[in-house]
Parts: sequence; structure tokens; C-alpha cells
Amino acid sequence: MTAPTSTHTGSHDTRFFGQPWALAHVFGVEMWERFSFYGMQGILLIYLYYSVTDGGLGVPQAVAGGIVGAYGGAVYLSTILGAWVADRMLGSERVLFISAIVIMCGHVALALLPGYAGVGVGLVLVALGSGGLKANATSVVGTLYAPDDTRRDAGFSLFYLGINLGAFFGPILTGILQQRIGFHFGFGLAAIGMAAGLVQYSFGRRGLPDQSRHVPNPLPRRRYPLVGIIAAAAIVLIAVCVLTRLIRPDNLSDIVIVATLAAAIAYFAVILSSRRIDATERSRVWAFLPLFVTSVAFWSLYQQQFTVLTVYSDERLDRNLFGWTMPVSWVQSINPVFIIVLSGVFAAVWTRLGRRQPTTPLKFAMAAVIMGCAFLLFLPFSGGGPNSTPLVAIVGILLVFTIAELLLSPVGLSVATKLAPAAFQTQMVALFFLSVALGTAVSGWLVQFYDPHNETPYFAILGGIAIVIGIGLGLCAKPVLALMRGVR
Repeated sequence: MTAPTSTHTGSHDTRFFGQPWALAHVFGVEMWERFSFYGMQGILLIYLYYSVTDGGLGVPQAVAGGIVGAYGGAVYLSTILGAWVADRMLGSERVLFISAIVIMCGHVALALLPGYAGVGVGLVLVALGSGGLKANATSVVGTLYAPDDTRRDAGFSLFYLGINLGAFFGPILTGILQQRIGFHFGFGLAAIGMAAGLVQYSFGRRGLPDQSRHVPNPLPRRRYPLVGIIAAAAIVLIAVCVLTRLIRPDNLSDIVIVATLAAAIAYFAVILSSRRIDATERSRVWAFLPLFVTSVAFWSLYQQQFTVLTVYSDERLDRNLFGWTMPVSWVQSINPVFIIVLSGVFAAVWTRLGRRQPTTPLKFAMAAVIMGCAFLLFLPFSGGGPNSTPLVAIVGILLVFTIAELLLSPVGLSVATKLAPAAFQTQMVALFFLSVALGTAVSGWLVQFYDPHNETPYFAILGGIAIVIGIGLGLCAKPVLALMRGVR
């Protein structure tokens, strides 16, 4: 039997800023994917609700917001499918490569197909591809390092830098093209960016370790036809529902919310009822439940950067810079700057505090309270006319958004792995992504209650609810910590 090839790139490869050279290829495809993803999303909502004479589709704002929220939720729902295909059929690296191709095709559809056809085909493909890439890029990075390689954390930090670089430049450049030439040229730039990442990755993927293509739990070949039948049946069912108008633009967010909630309940039920977990593991899963609820509340507000905040930036924000009007999409490049600056600060603070840092339930509680306060910061500007909110105010509010995000997002992924039973490691991470999916879909559903002419109740009620949820979790932090059985 032939000896297996090395599964790691080796500790002596330091050609990419002290990291394995293979990291450059995953860094590149993820950076360009985020460039295309956030670049497209930066102009998507206004494309949907701008009038036809302004280059848009003329969709009502509430319906447009629901579409964007449903699409965002579908991206995170797709991570489950991407993880399953990688674990059972193809391995992470192959799914990553295929997903990148699917994403590029989605952006091409948005750029070239007119009207609703481009939106429908494009968003479905981008959602499926982004879910597959998001689920597997991190896994591929992990295969570049041996378990005892001390460069692992630094490598992931560099990887996440690429994510935020793409998220920063995407909305800026697509926004310029949208403003000067038109929406489809903005979507076209997103397609070009994804194509650049795909070409670069296609040349470098051969240098990735064999472990990145490993299938951990192979599906028996005899069951492949069944998978194909189920996939085909799902496509036919969705097509029939669309043609019979059971699925419509105005109820998309409702459908994604119901589907995500059902998936989350099913996941919790399967894990908690399993005979493969012991009492300690079951207690930890119960502890994850209040964290899950808090996460949903957090993301339902945070993800309104792409729905309500886009409308607000279009209608309320003073975007005049020395006589030049800043594109609406540029507002979405503010958060990545703060992430790049503050992520290292938070990491250093947690490292310095060590065992004295707040427990995970308290971090989640603080994140919800701070996110609620961010919404209350809109109140002094509520009821103003066009261009009534200064740009510096939005910058400050998004700084608060970012602080809340850094208290919950990386902590949530970390605690999901810590609380996961041995038999359900991937499923617990999927549960955290389901909380993001559910919150994102809810953020789109909430747009129907936003009235630009009477904003105070909207921001006050949602901000107050988030603060109450955060305070409630904070008061229950000790019982939740007890259920976590030694995990902090």
C-alpha cells in the first residue's frame, strides 16, 4: 500500500508573510469572493427599489428589503448544505472551488440578465455558492497547519484580514460604477472580481495539502442516486412553487424564516435526543439555547446594515463630500475598517485578561445591549428631512455596531465548538450559522415596519427589545454558565 502524502504544508514554509505559501491562494479567493459579495450587496437593495427611470426595478421598499433579508438568510442556510457535501461527498477543497465557480456565474447573471430573471437566477446562484465557500474556506485553512504549529492563529488572522479587505473595497468600487454608469456595470465588476479570485485559485489549488480534499464521512456510492433524486425533486418543487406563486417576492423572507426555524428546531431535537451524547454534553447543548436566541436577536438588528440602514443612507444621510455625493454603498465599507482596526485590539484584550475576561454568556449579553444602544443612537436624528443626518453620526453608530459584533460573532463560533458534543461537532457550528440565517431573514422581514416619516417607534422598540434580551441573559449568566459544565 502506498504511503500517504503529507497532509500539511510543513513548518518551514514561510513564504507568505511567515505563513505557508498555500495560504496566499485561499486568502486570495476569499478576498475576491468577499469583494464580489459585499460589492454586489452594496447596490442590491437600491437596485431593487429605485425606479425604472433611475435604472432600478421599482420594487416597493418593504418587498425589496424582504428579498435582501431572505437572500442573506439563504446564504447562511446554504452553509449547511456546503458542509454536508464536503463531509460526505467531495471534501472541503473541491466544494470551495466549485462554489467559487457558482458564485461567479451568479454575478454574471445579475450583470447580463435583465430585470427579475437576473435577480432570481443571480441571487440563487450567489447564495448557494457563498454558502459552500463560507462553510469550507475556513476548513481548508485549518489543513495548512499541523496541530502543534504555533502559526495557526496568526494565519487565521491574516485570512480574516483578506475577508475584510474585500468587504471594504467591494462596495466602494461597485458604488462608483453604479453611480456613474449603471447598476449592471457594478454587478459586472463583482463578477470580474470573483473571476480574478477563481483564476488565481485555480493555479494555486494544486499546492494545497491532500487533507483539504479528504472526505471525513464518505457517503456510500449506492446512495448517490438517491441524493441526485432528492436534489432534482427539491429543484422541481421550488420551480412549481414559484410558477404557482406560492413563493413570491413579498413572502420570501417569511419562507426563509420558517425554513430556518424548522431546521434549527430539528437540529436541537436531534442532538438533545441522541443516545450518542452523555449528560454533560446534553447540559452544554441546553446552555447553547439562550445563546442561540440572543444571537438571533443580535443579527436581526446588525444585518439591517444591508436593509434599513441602506434606505436610511439613501434618504436621510448627508452624503455630500466637498460638493460630491458619496454613493450609498460606501456606507457598507465603514464596518470592515473598524473590524480590521479593532479585531486585533479585542484579541489582545482577551489574551491579557485571560481567566479574568467576561464569560461567554456575559459577552453575548453585552453584545445585545450594545447593539440595542446602537439603534437608540438613531433617535436624535429621527424625523429629519433629506440629508439631515451627518455622516460622522453614521460612522459613530457603525463603530458601536462593530464593538457589538466583536463581542458576539467570533465568540459565538468559538463557543459552538466548545459546547459541541463529540458526535455533533459540525452540527453545533451549523446551529450557530442558523442563528445568523434566522436573524438575517428577520432583518429583511422587519423592513415592512420601517417608516421613514415616523422612525422613532421603529428604532426605539427594536433597540429596547435587544437591550431587554441582553439584560435577561446577563441576569441568567450564572445558571447558563453552570449548564456549560466547565466551559467559559
